Amino acid sequence: MKISQVAKQLDLSTATLRYYENVGLIRPIKRDKNGIRDYTEEDIQWIEFIKCMRNAGLSIDALIEYTSLFTEGDDRTLTARKMILVNERERLIEKQKEIEETIKRLDFKIEGYEDVILTKERE
Repeated sequence: MKISQVAKQLDLSTATLRYYENVGLIRPIKRDKNGIRDYTEEDIQWIEFIKCMRNAGLSIDALIEYTSLFTEGDDRTLTARKMILVNERERLIEKQKEIEETIKRLDFKIEGYEDVILTKERE
């Protein structure tokens, strides 16, 4: 599958796909006889994984390290890969707590505005 088709299917830009390949998030994509990228189903599945992890907030650096370890194989990298995901999960949980605290503060401010607006409407 060509890069434009993959981009459309996965709702990513072609520039993002090229970037992911350049920084090592996806393995070098095979090229056809004209030098045009030709994505396999396996490539697409890996990109879906990367997209999912990025959407969840995992950093590019963590994913590059994870991808590098994954490429090395299971023999020596399983624990290291697991730890990357554990650490990123912990970071996301902290971020979630911060977001929840921010939402509480916003709710408090919104309630204050609602009280002021009701008072003004009654006048």
